[in-house]
Amino acid sequence: MAPRCRAKSKRSGQRCKAPAVFGWAVCRMHGARGGHGSGKKNPAYKHGLRSQELVEMRKAINELVREGKEVEGLIS
Repeated sequence: MAPRCRAKSKRSGQRCKAPAVFGWAVCRMHGARGGHGSGKKNPAYKHGLRSQELVEMRKAINELVREGKEVEGLIS
């Protein structure tokens, strides 16, 4: 017999009786292989201004600006 889903109902307190997806602890109804892709593969993707890549780039730029201001303060 296939392993069963480990998800538990809030209402009854009993475990789900559906078979778990291979390599997962839960069934397809409780999160196995769910969700959307990241970046342009996500249907909610609009412009990329808040993508992980741009957020990291902005952090790096801000850090360089901070370091530049520190150096400027030491020179003056």
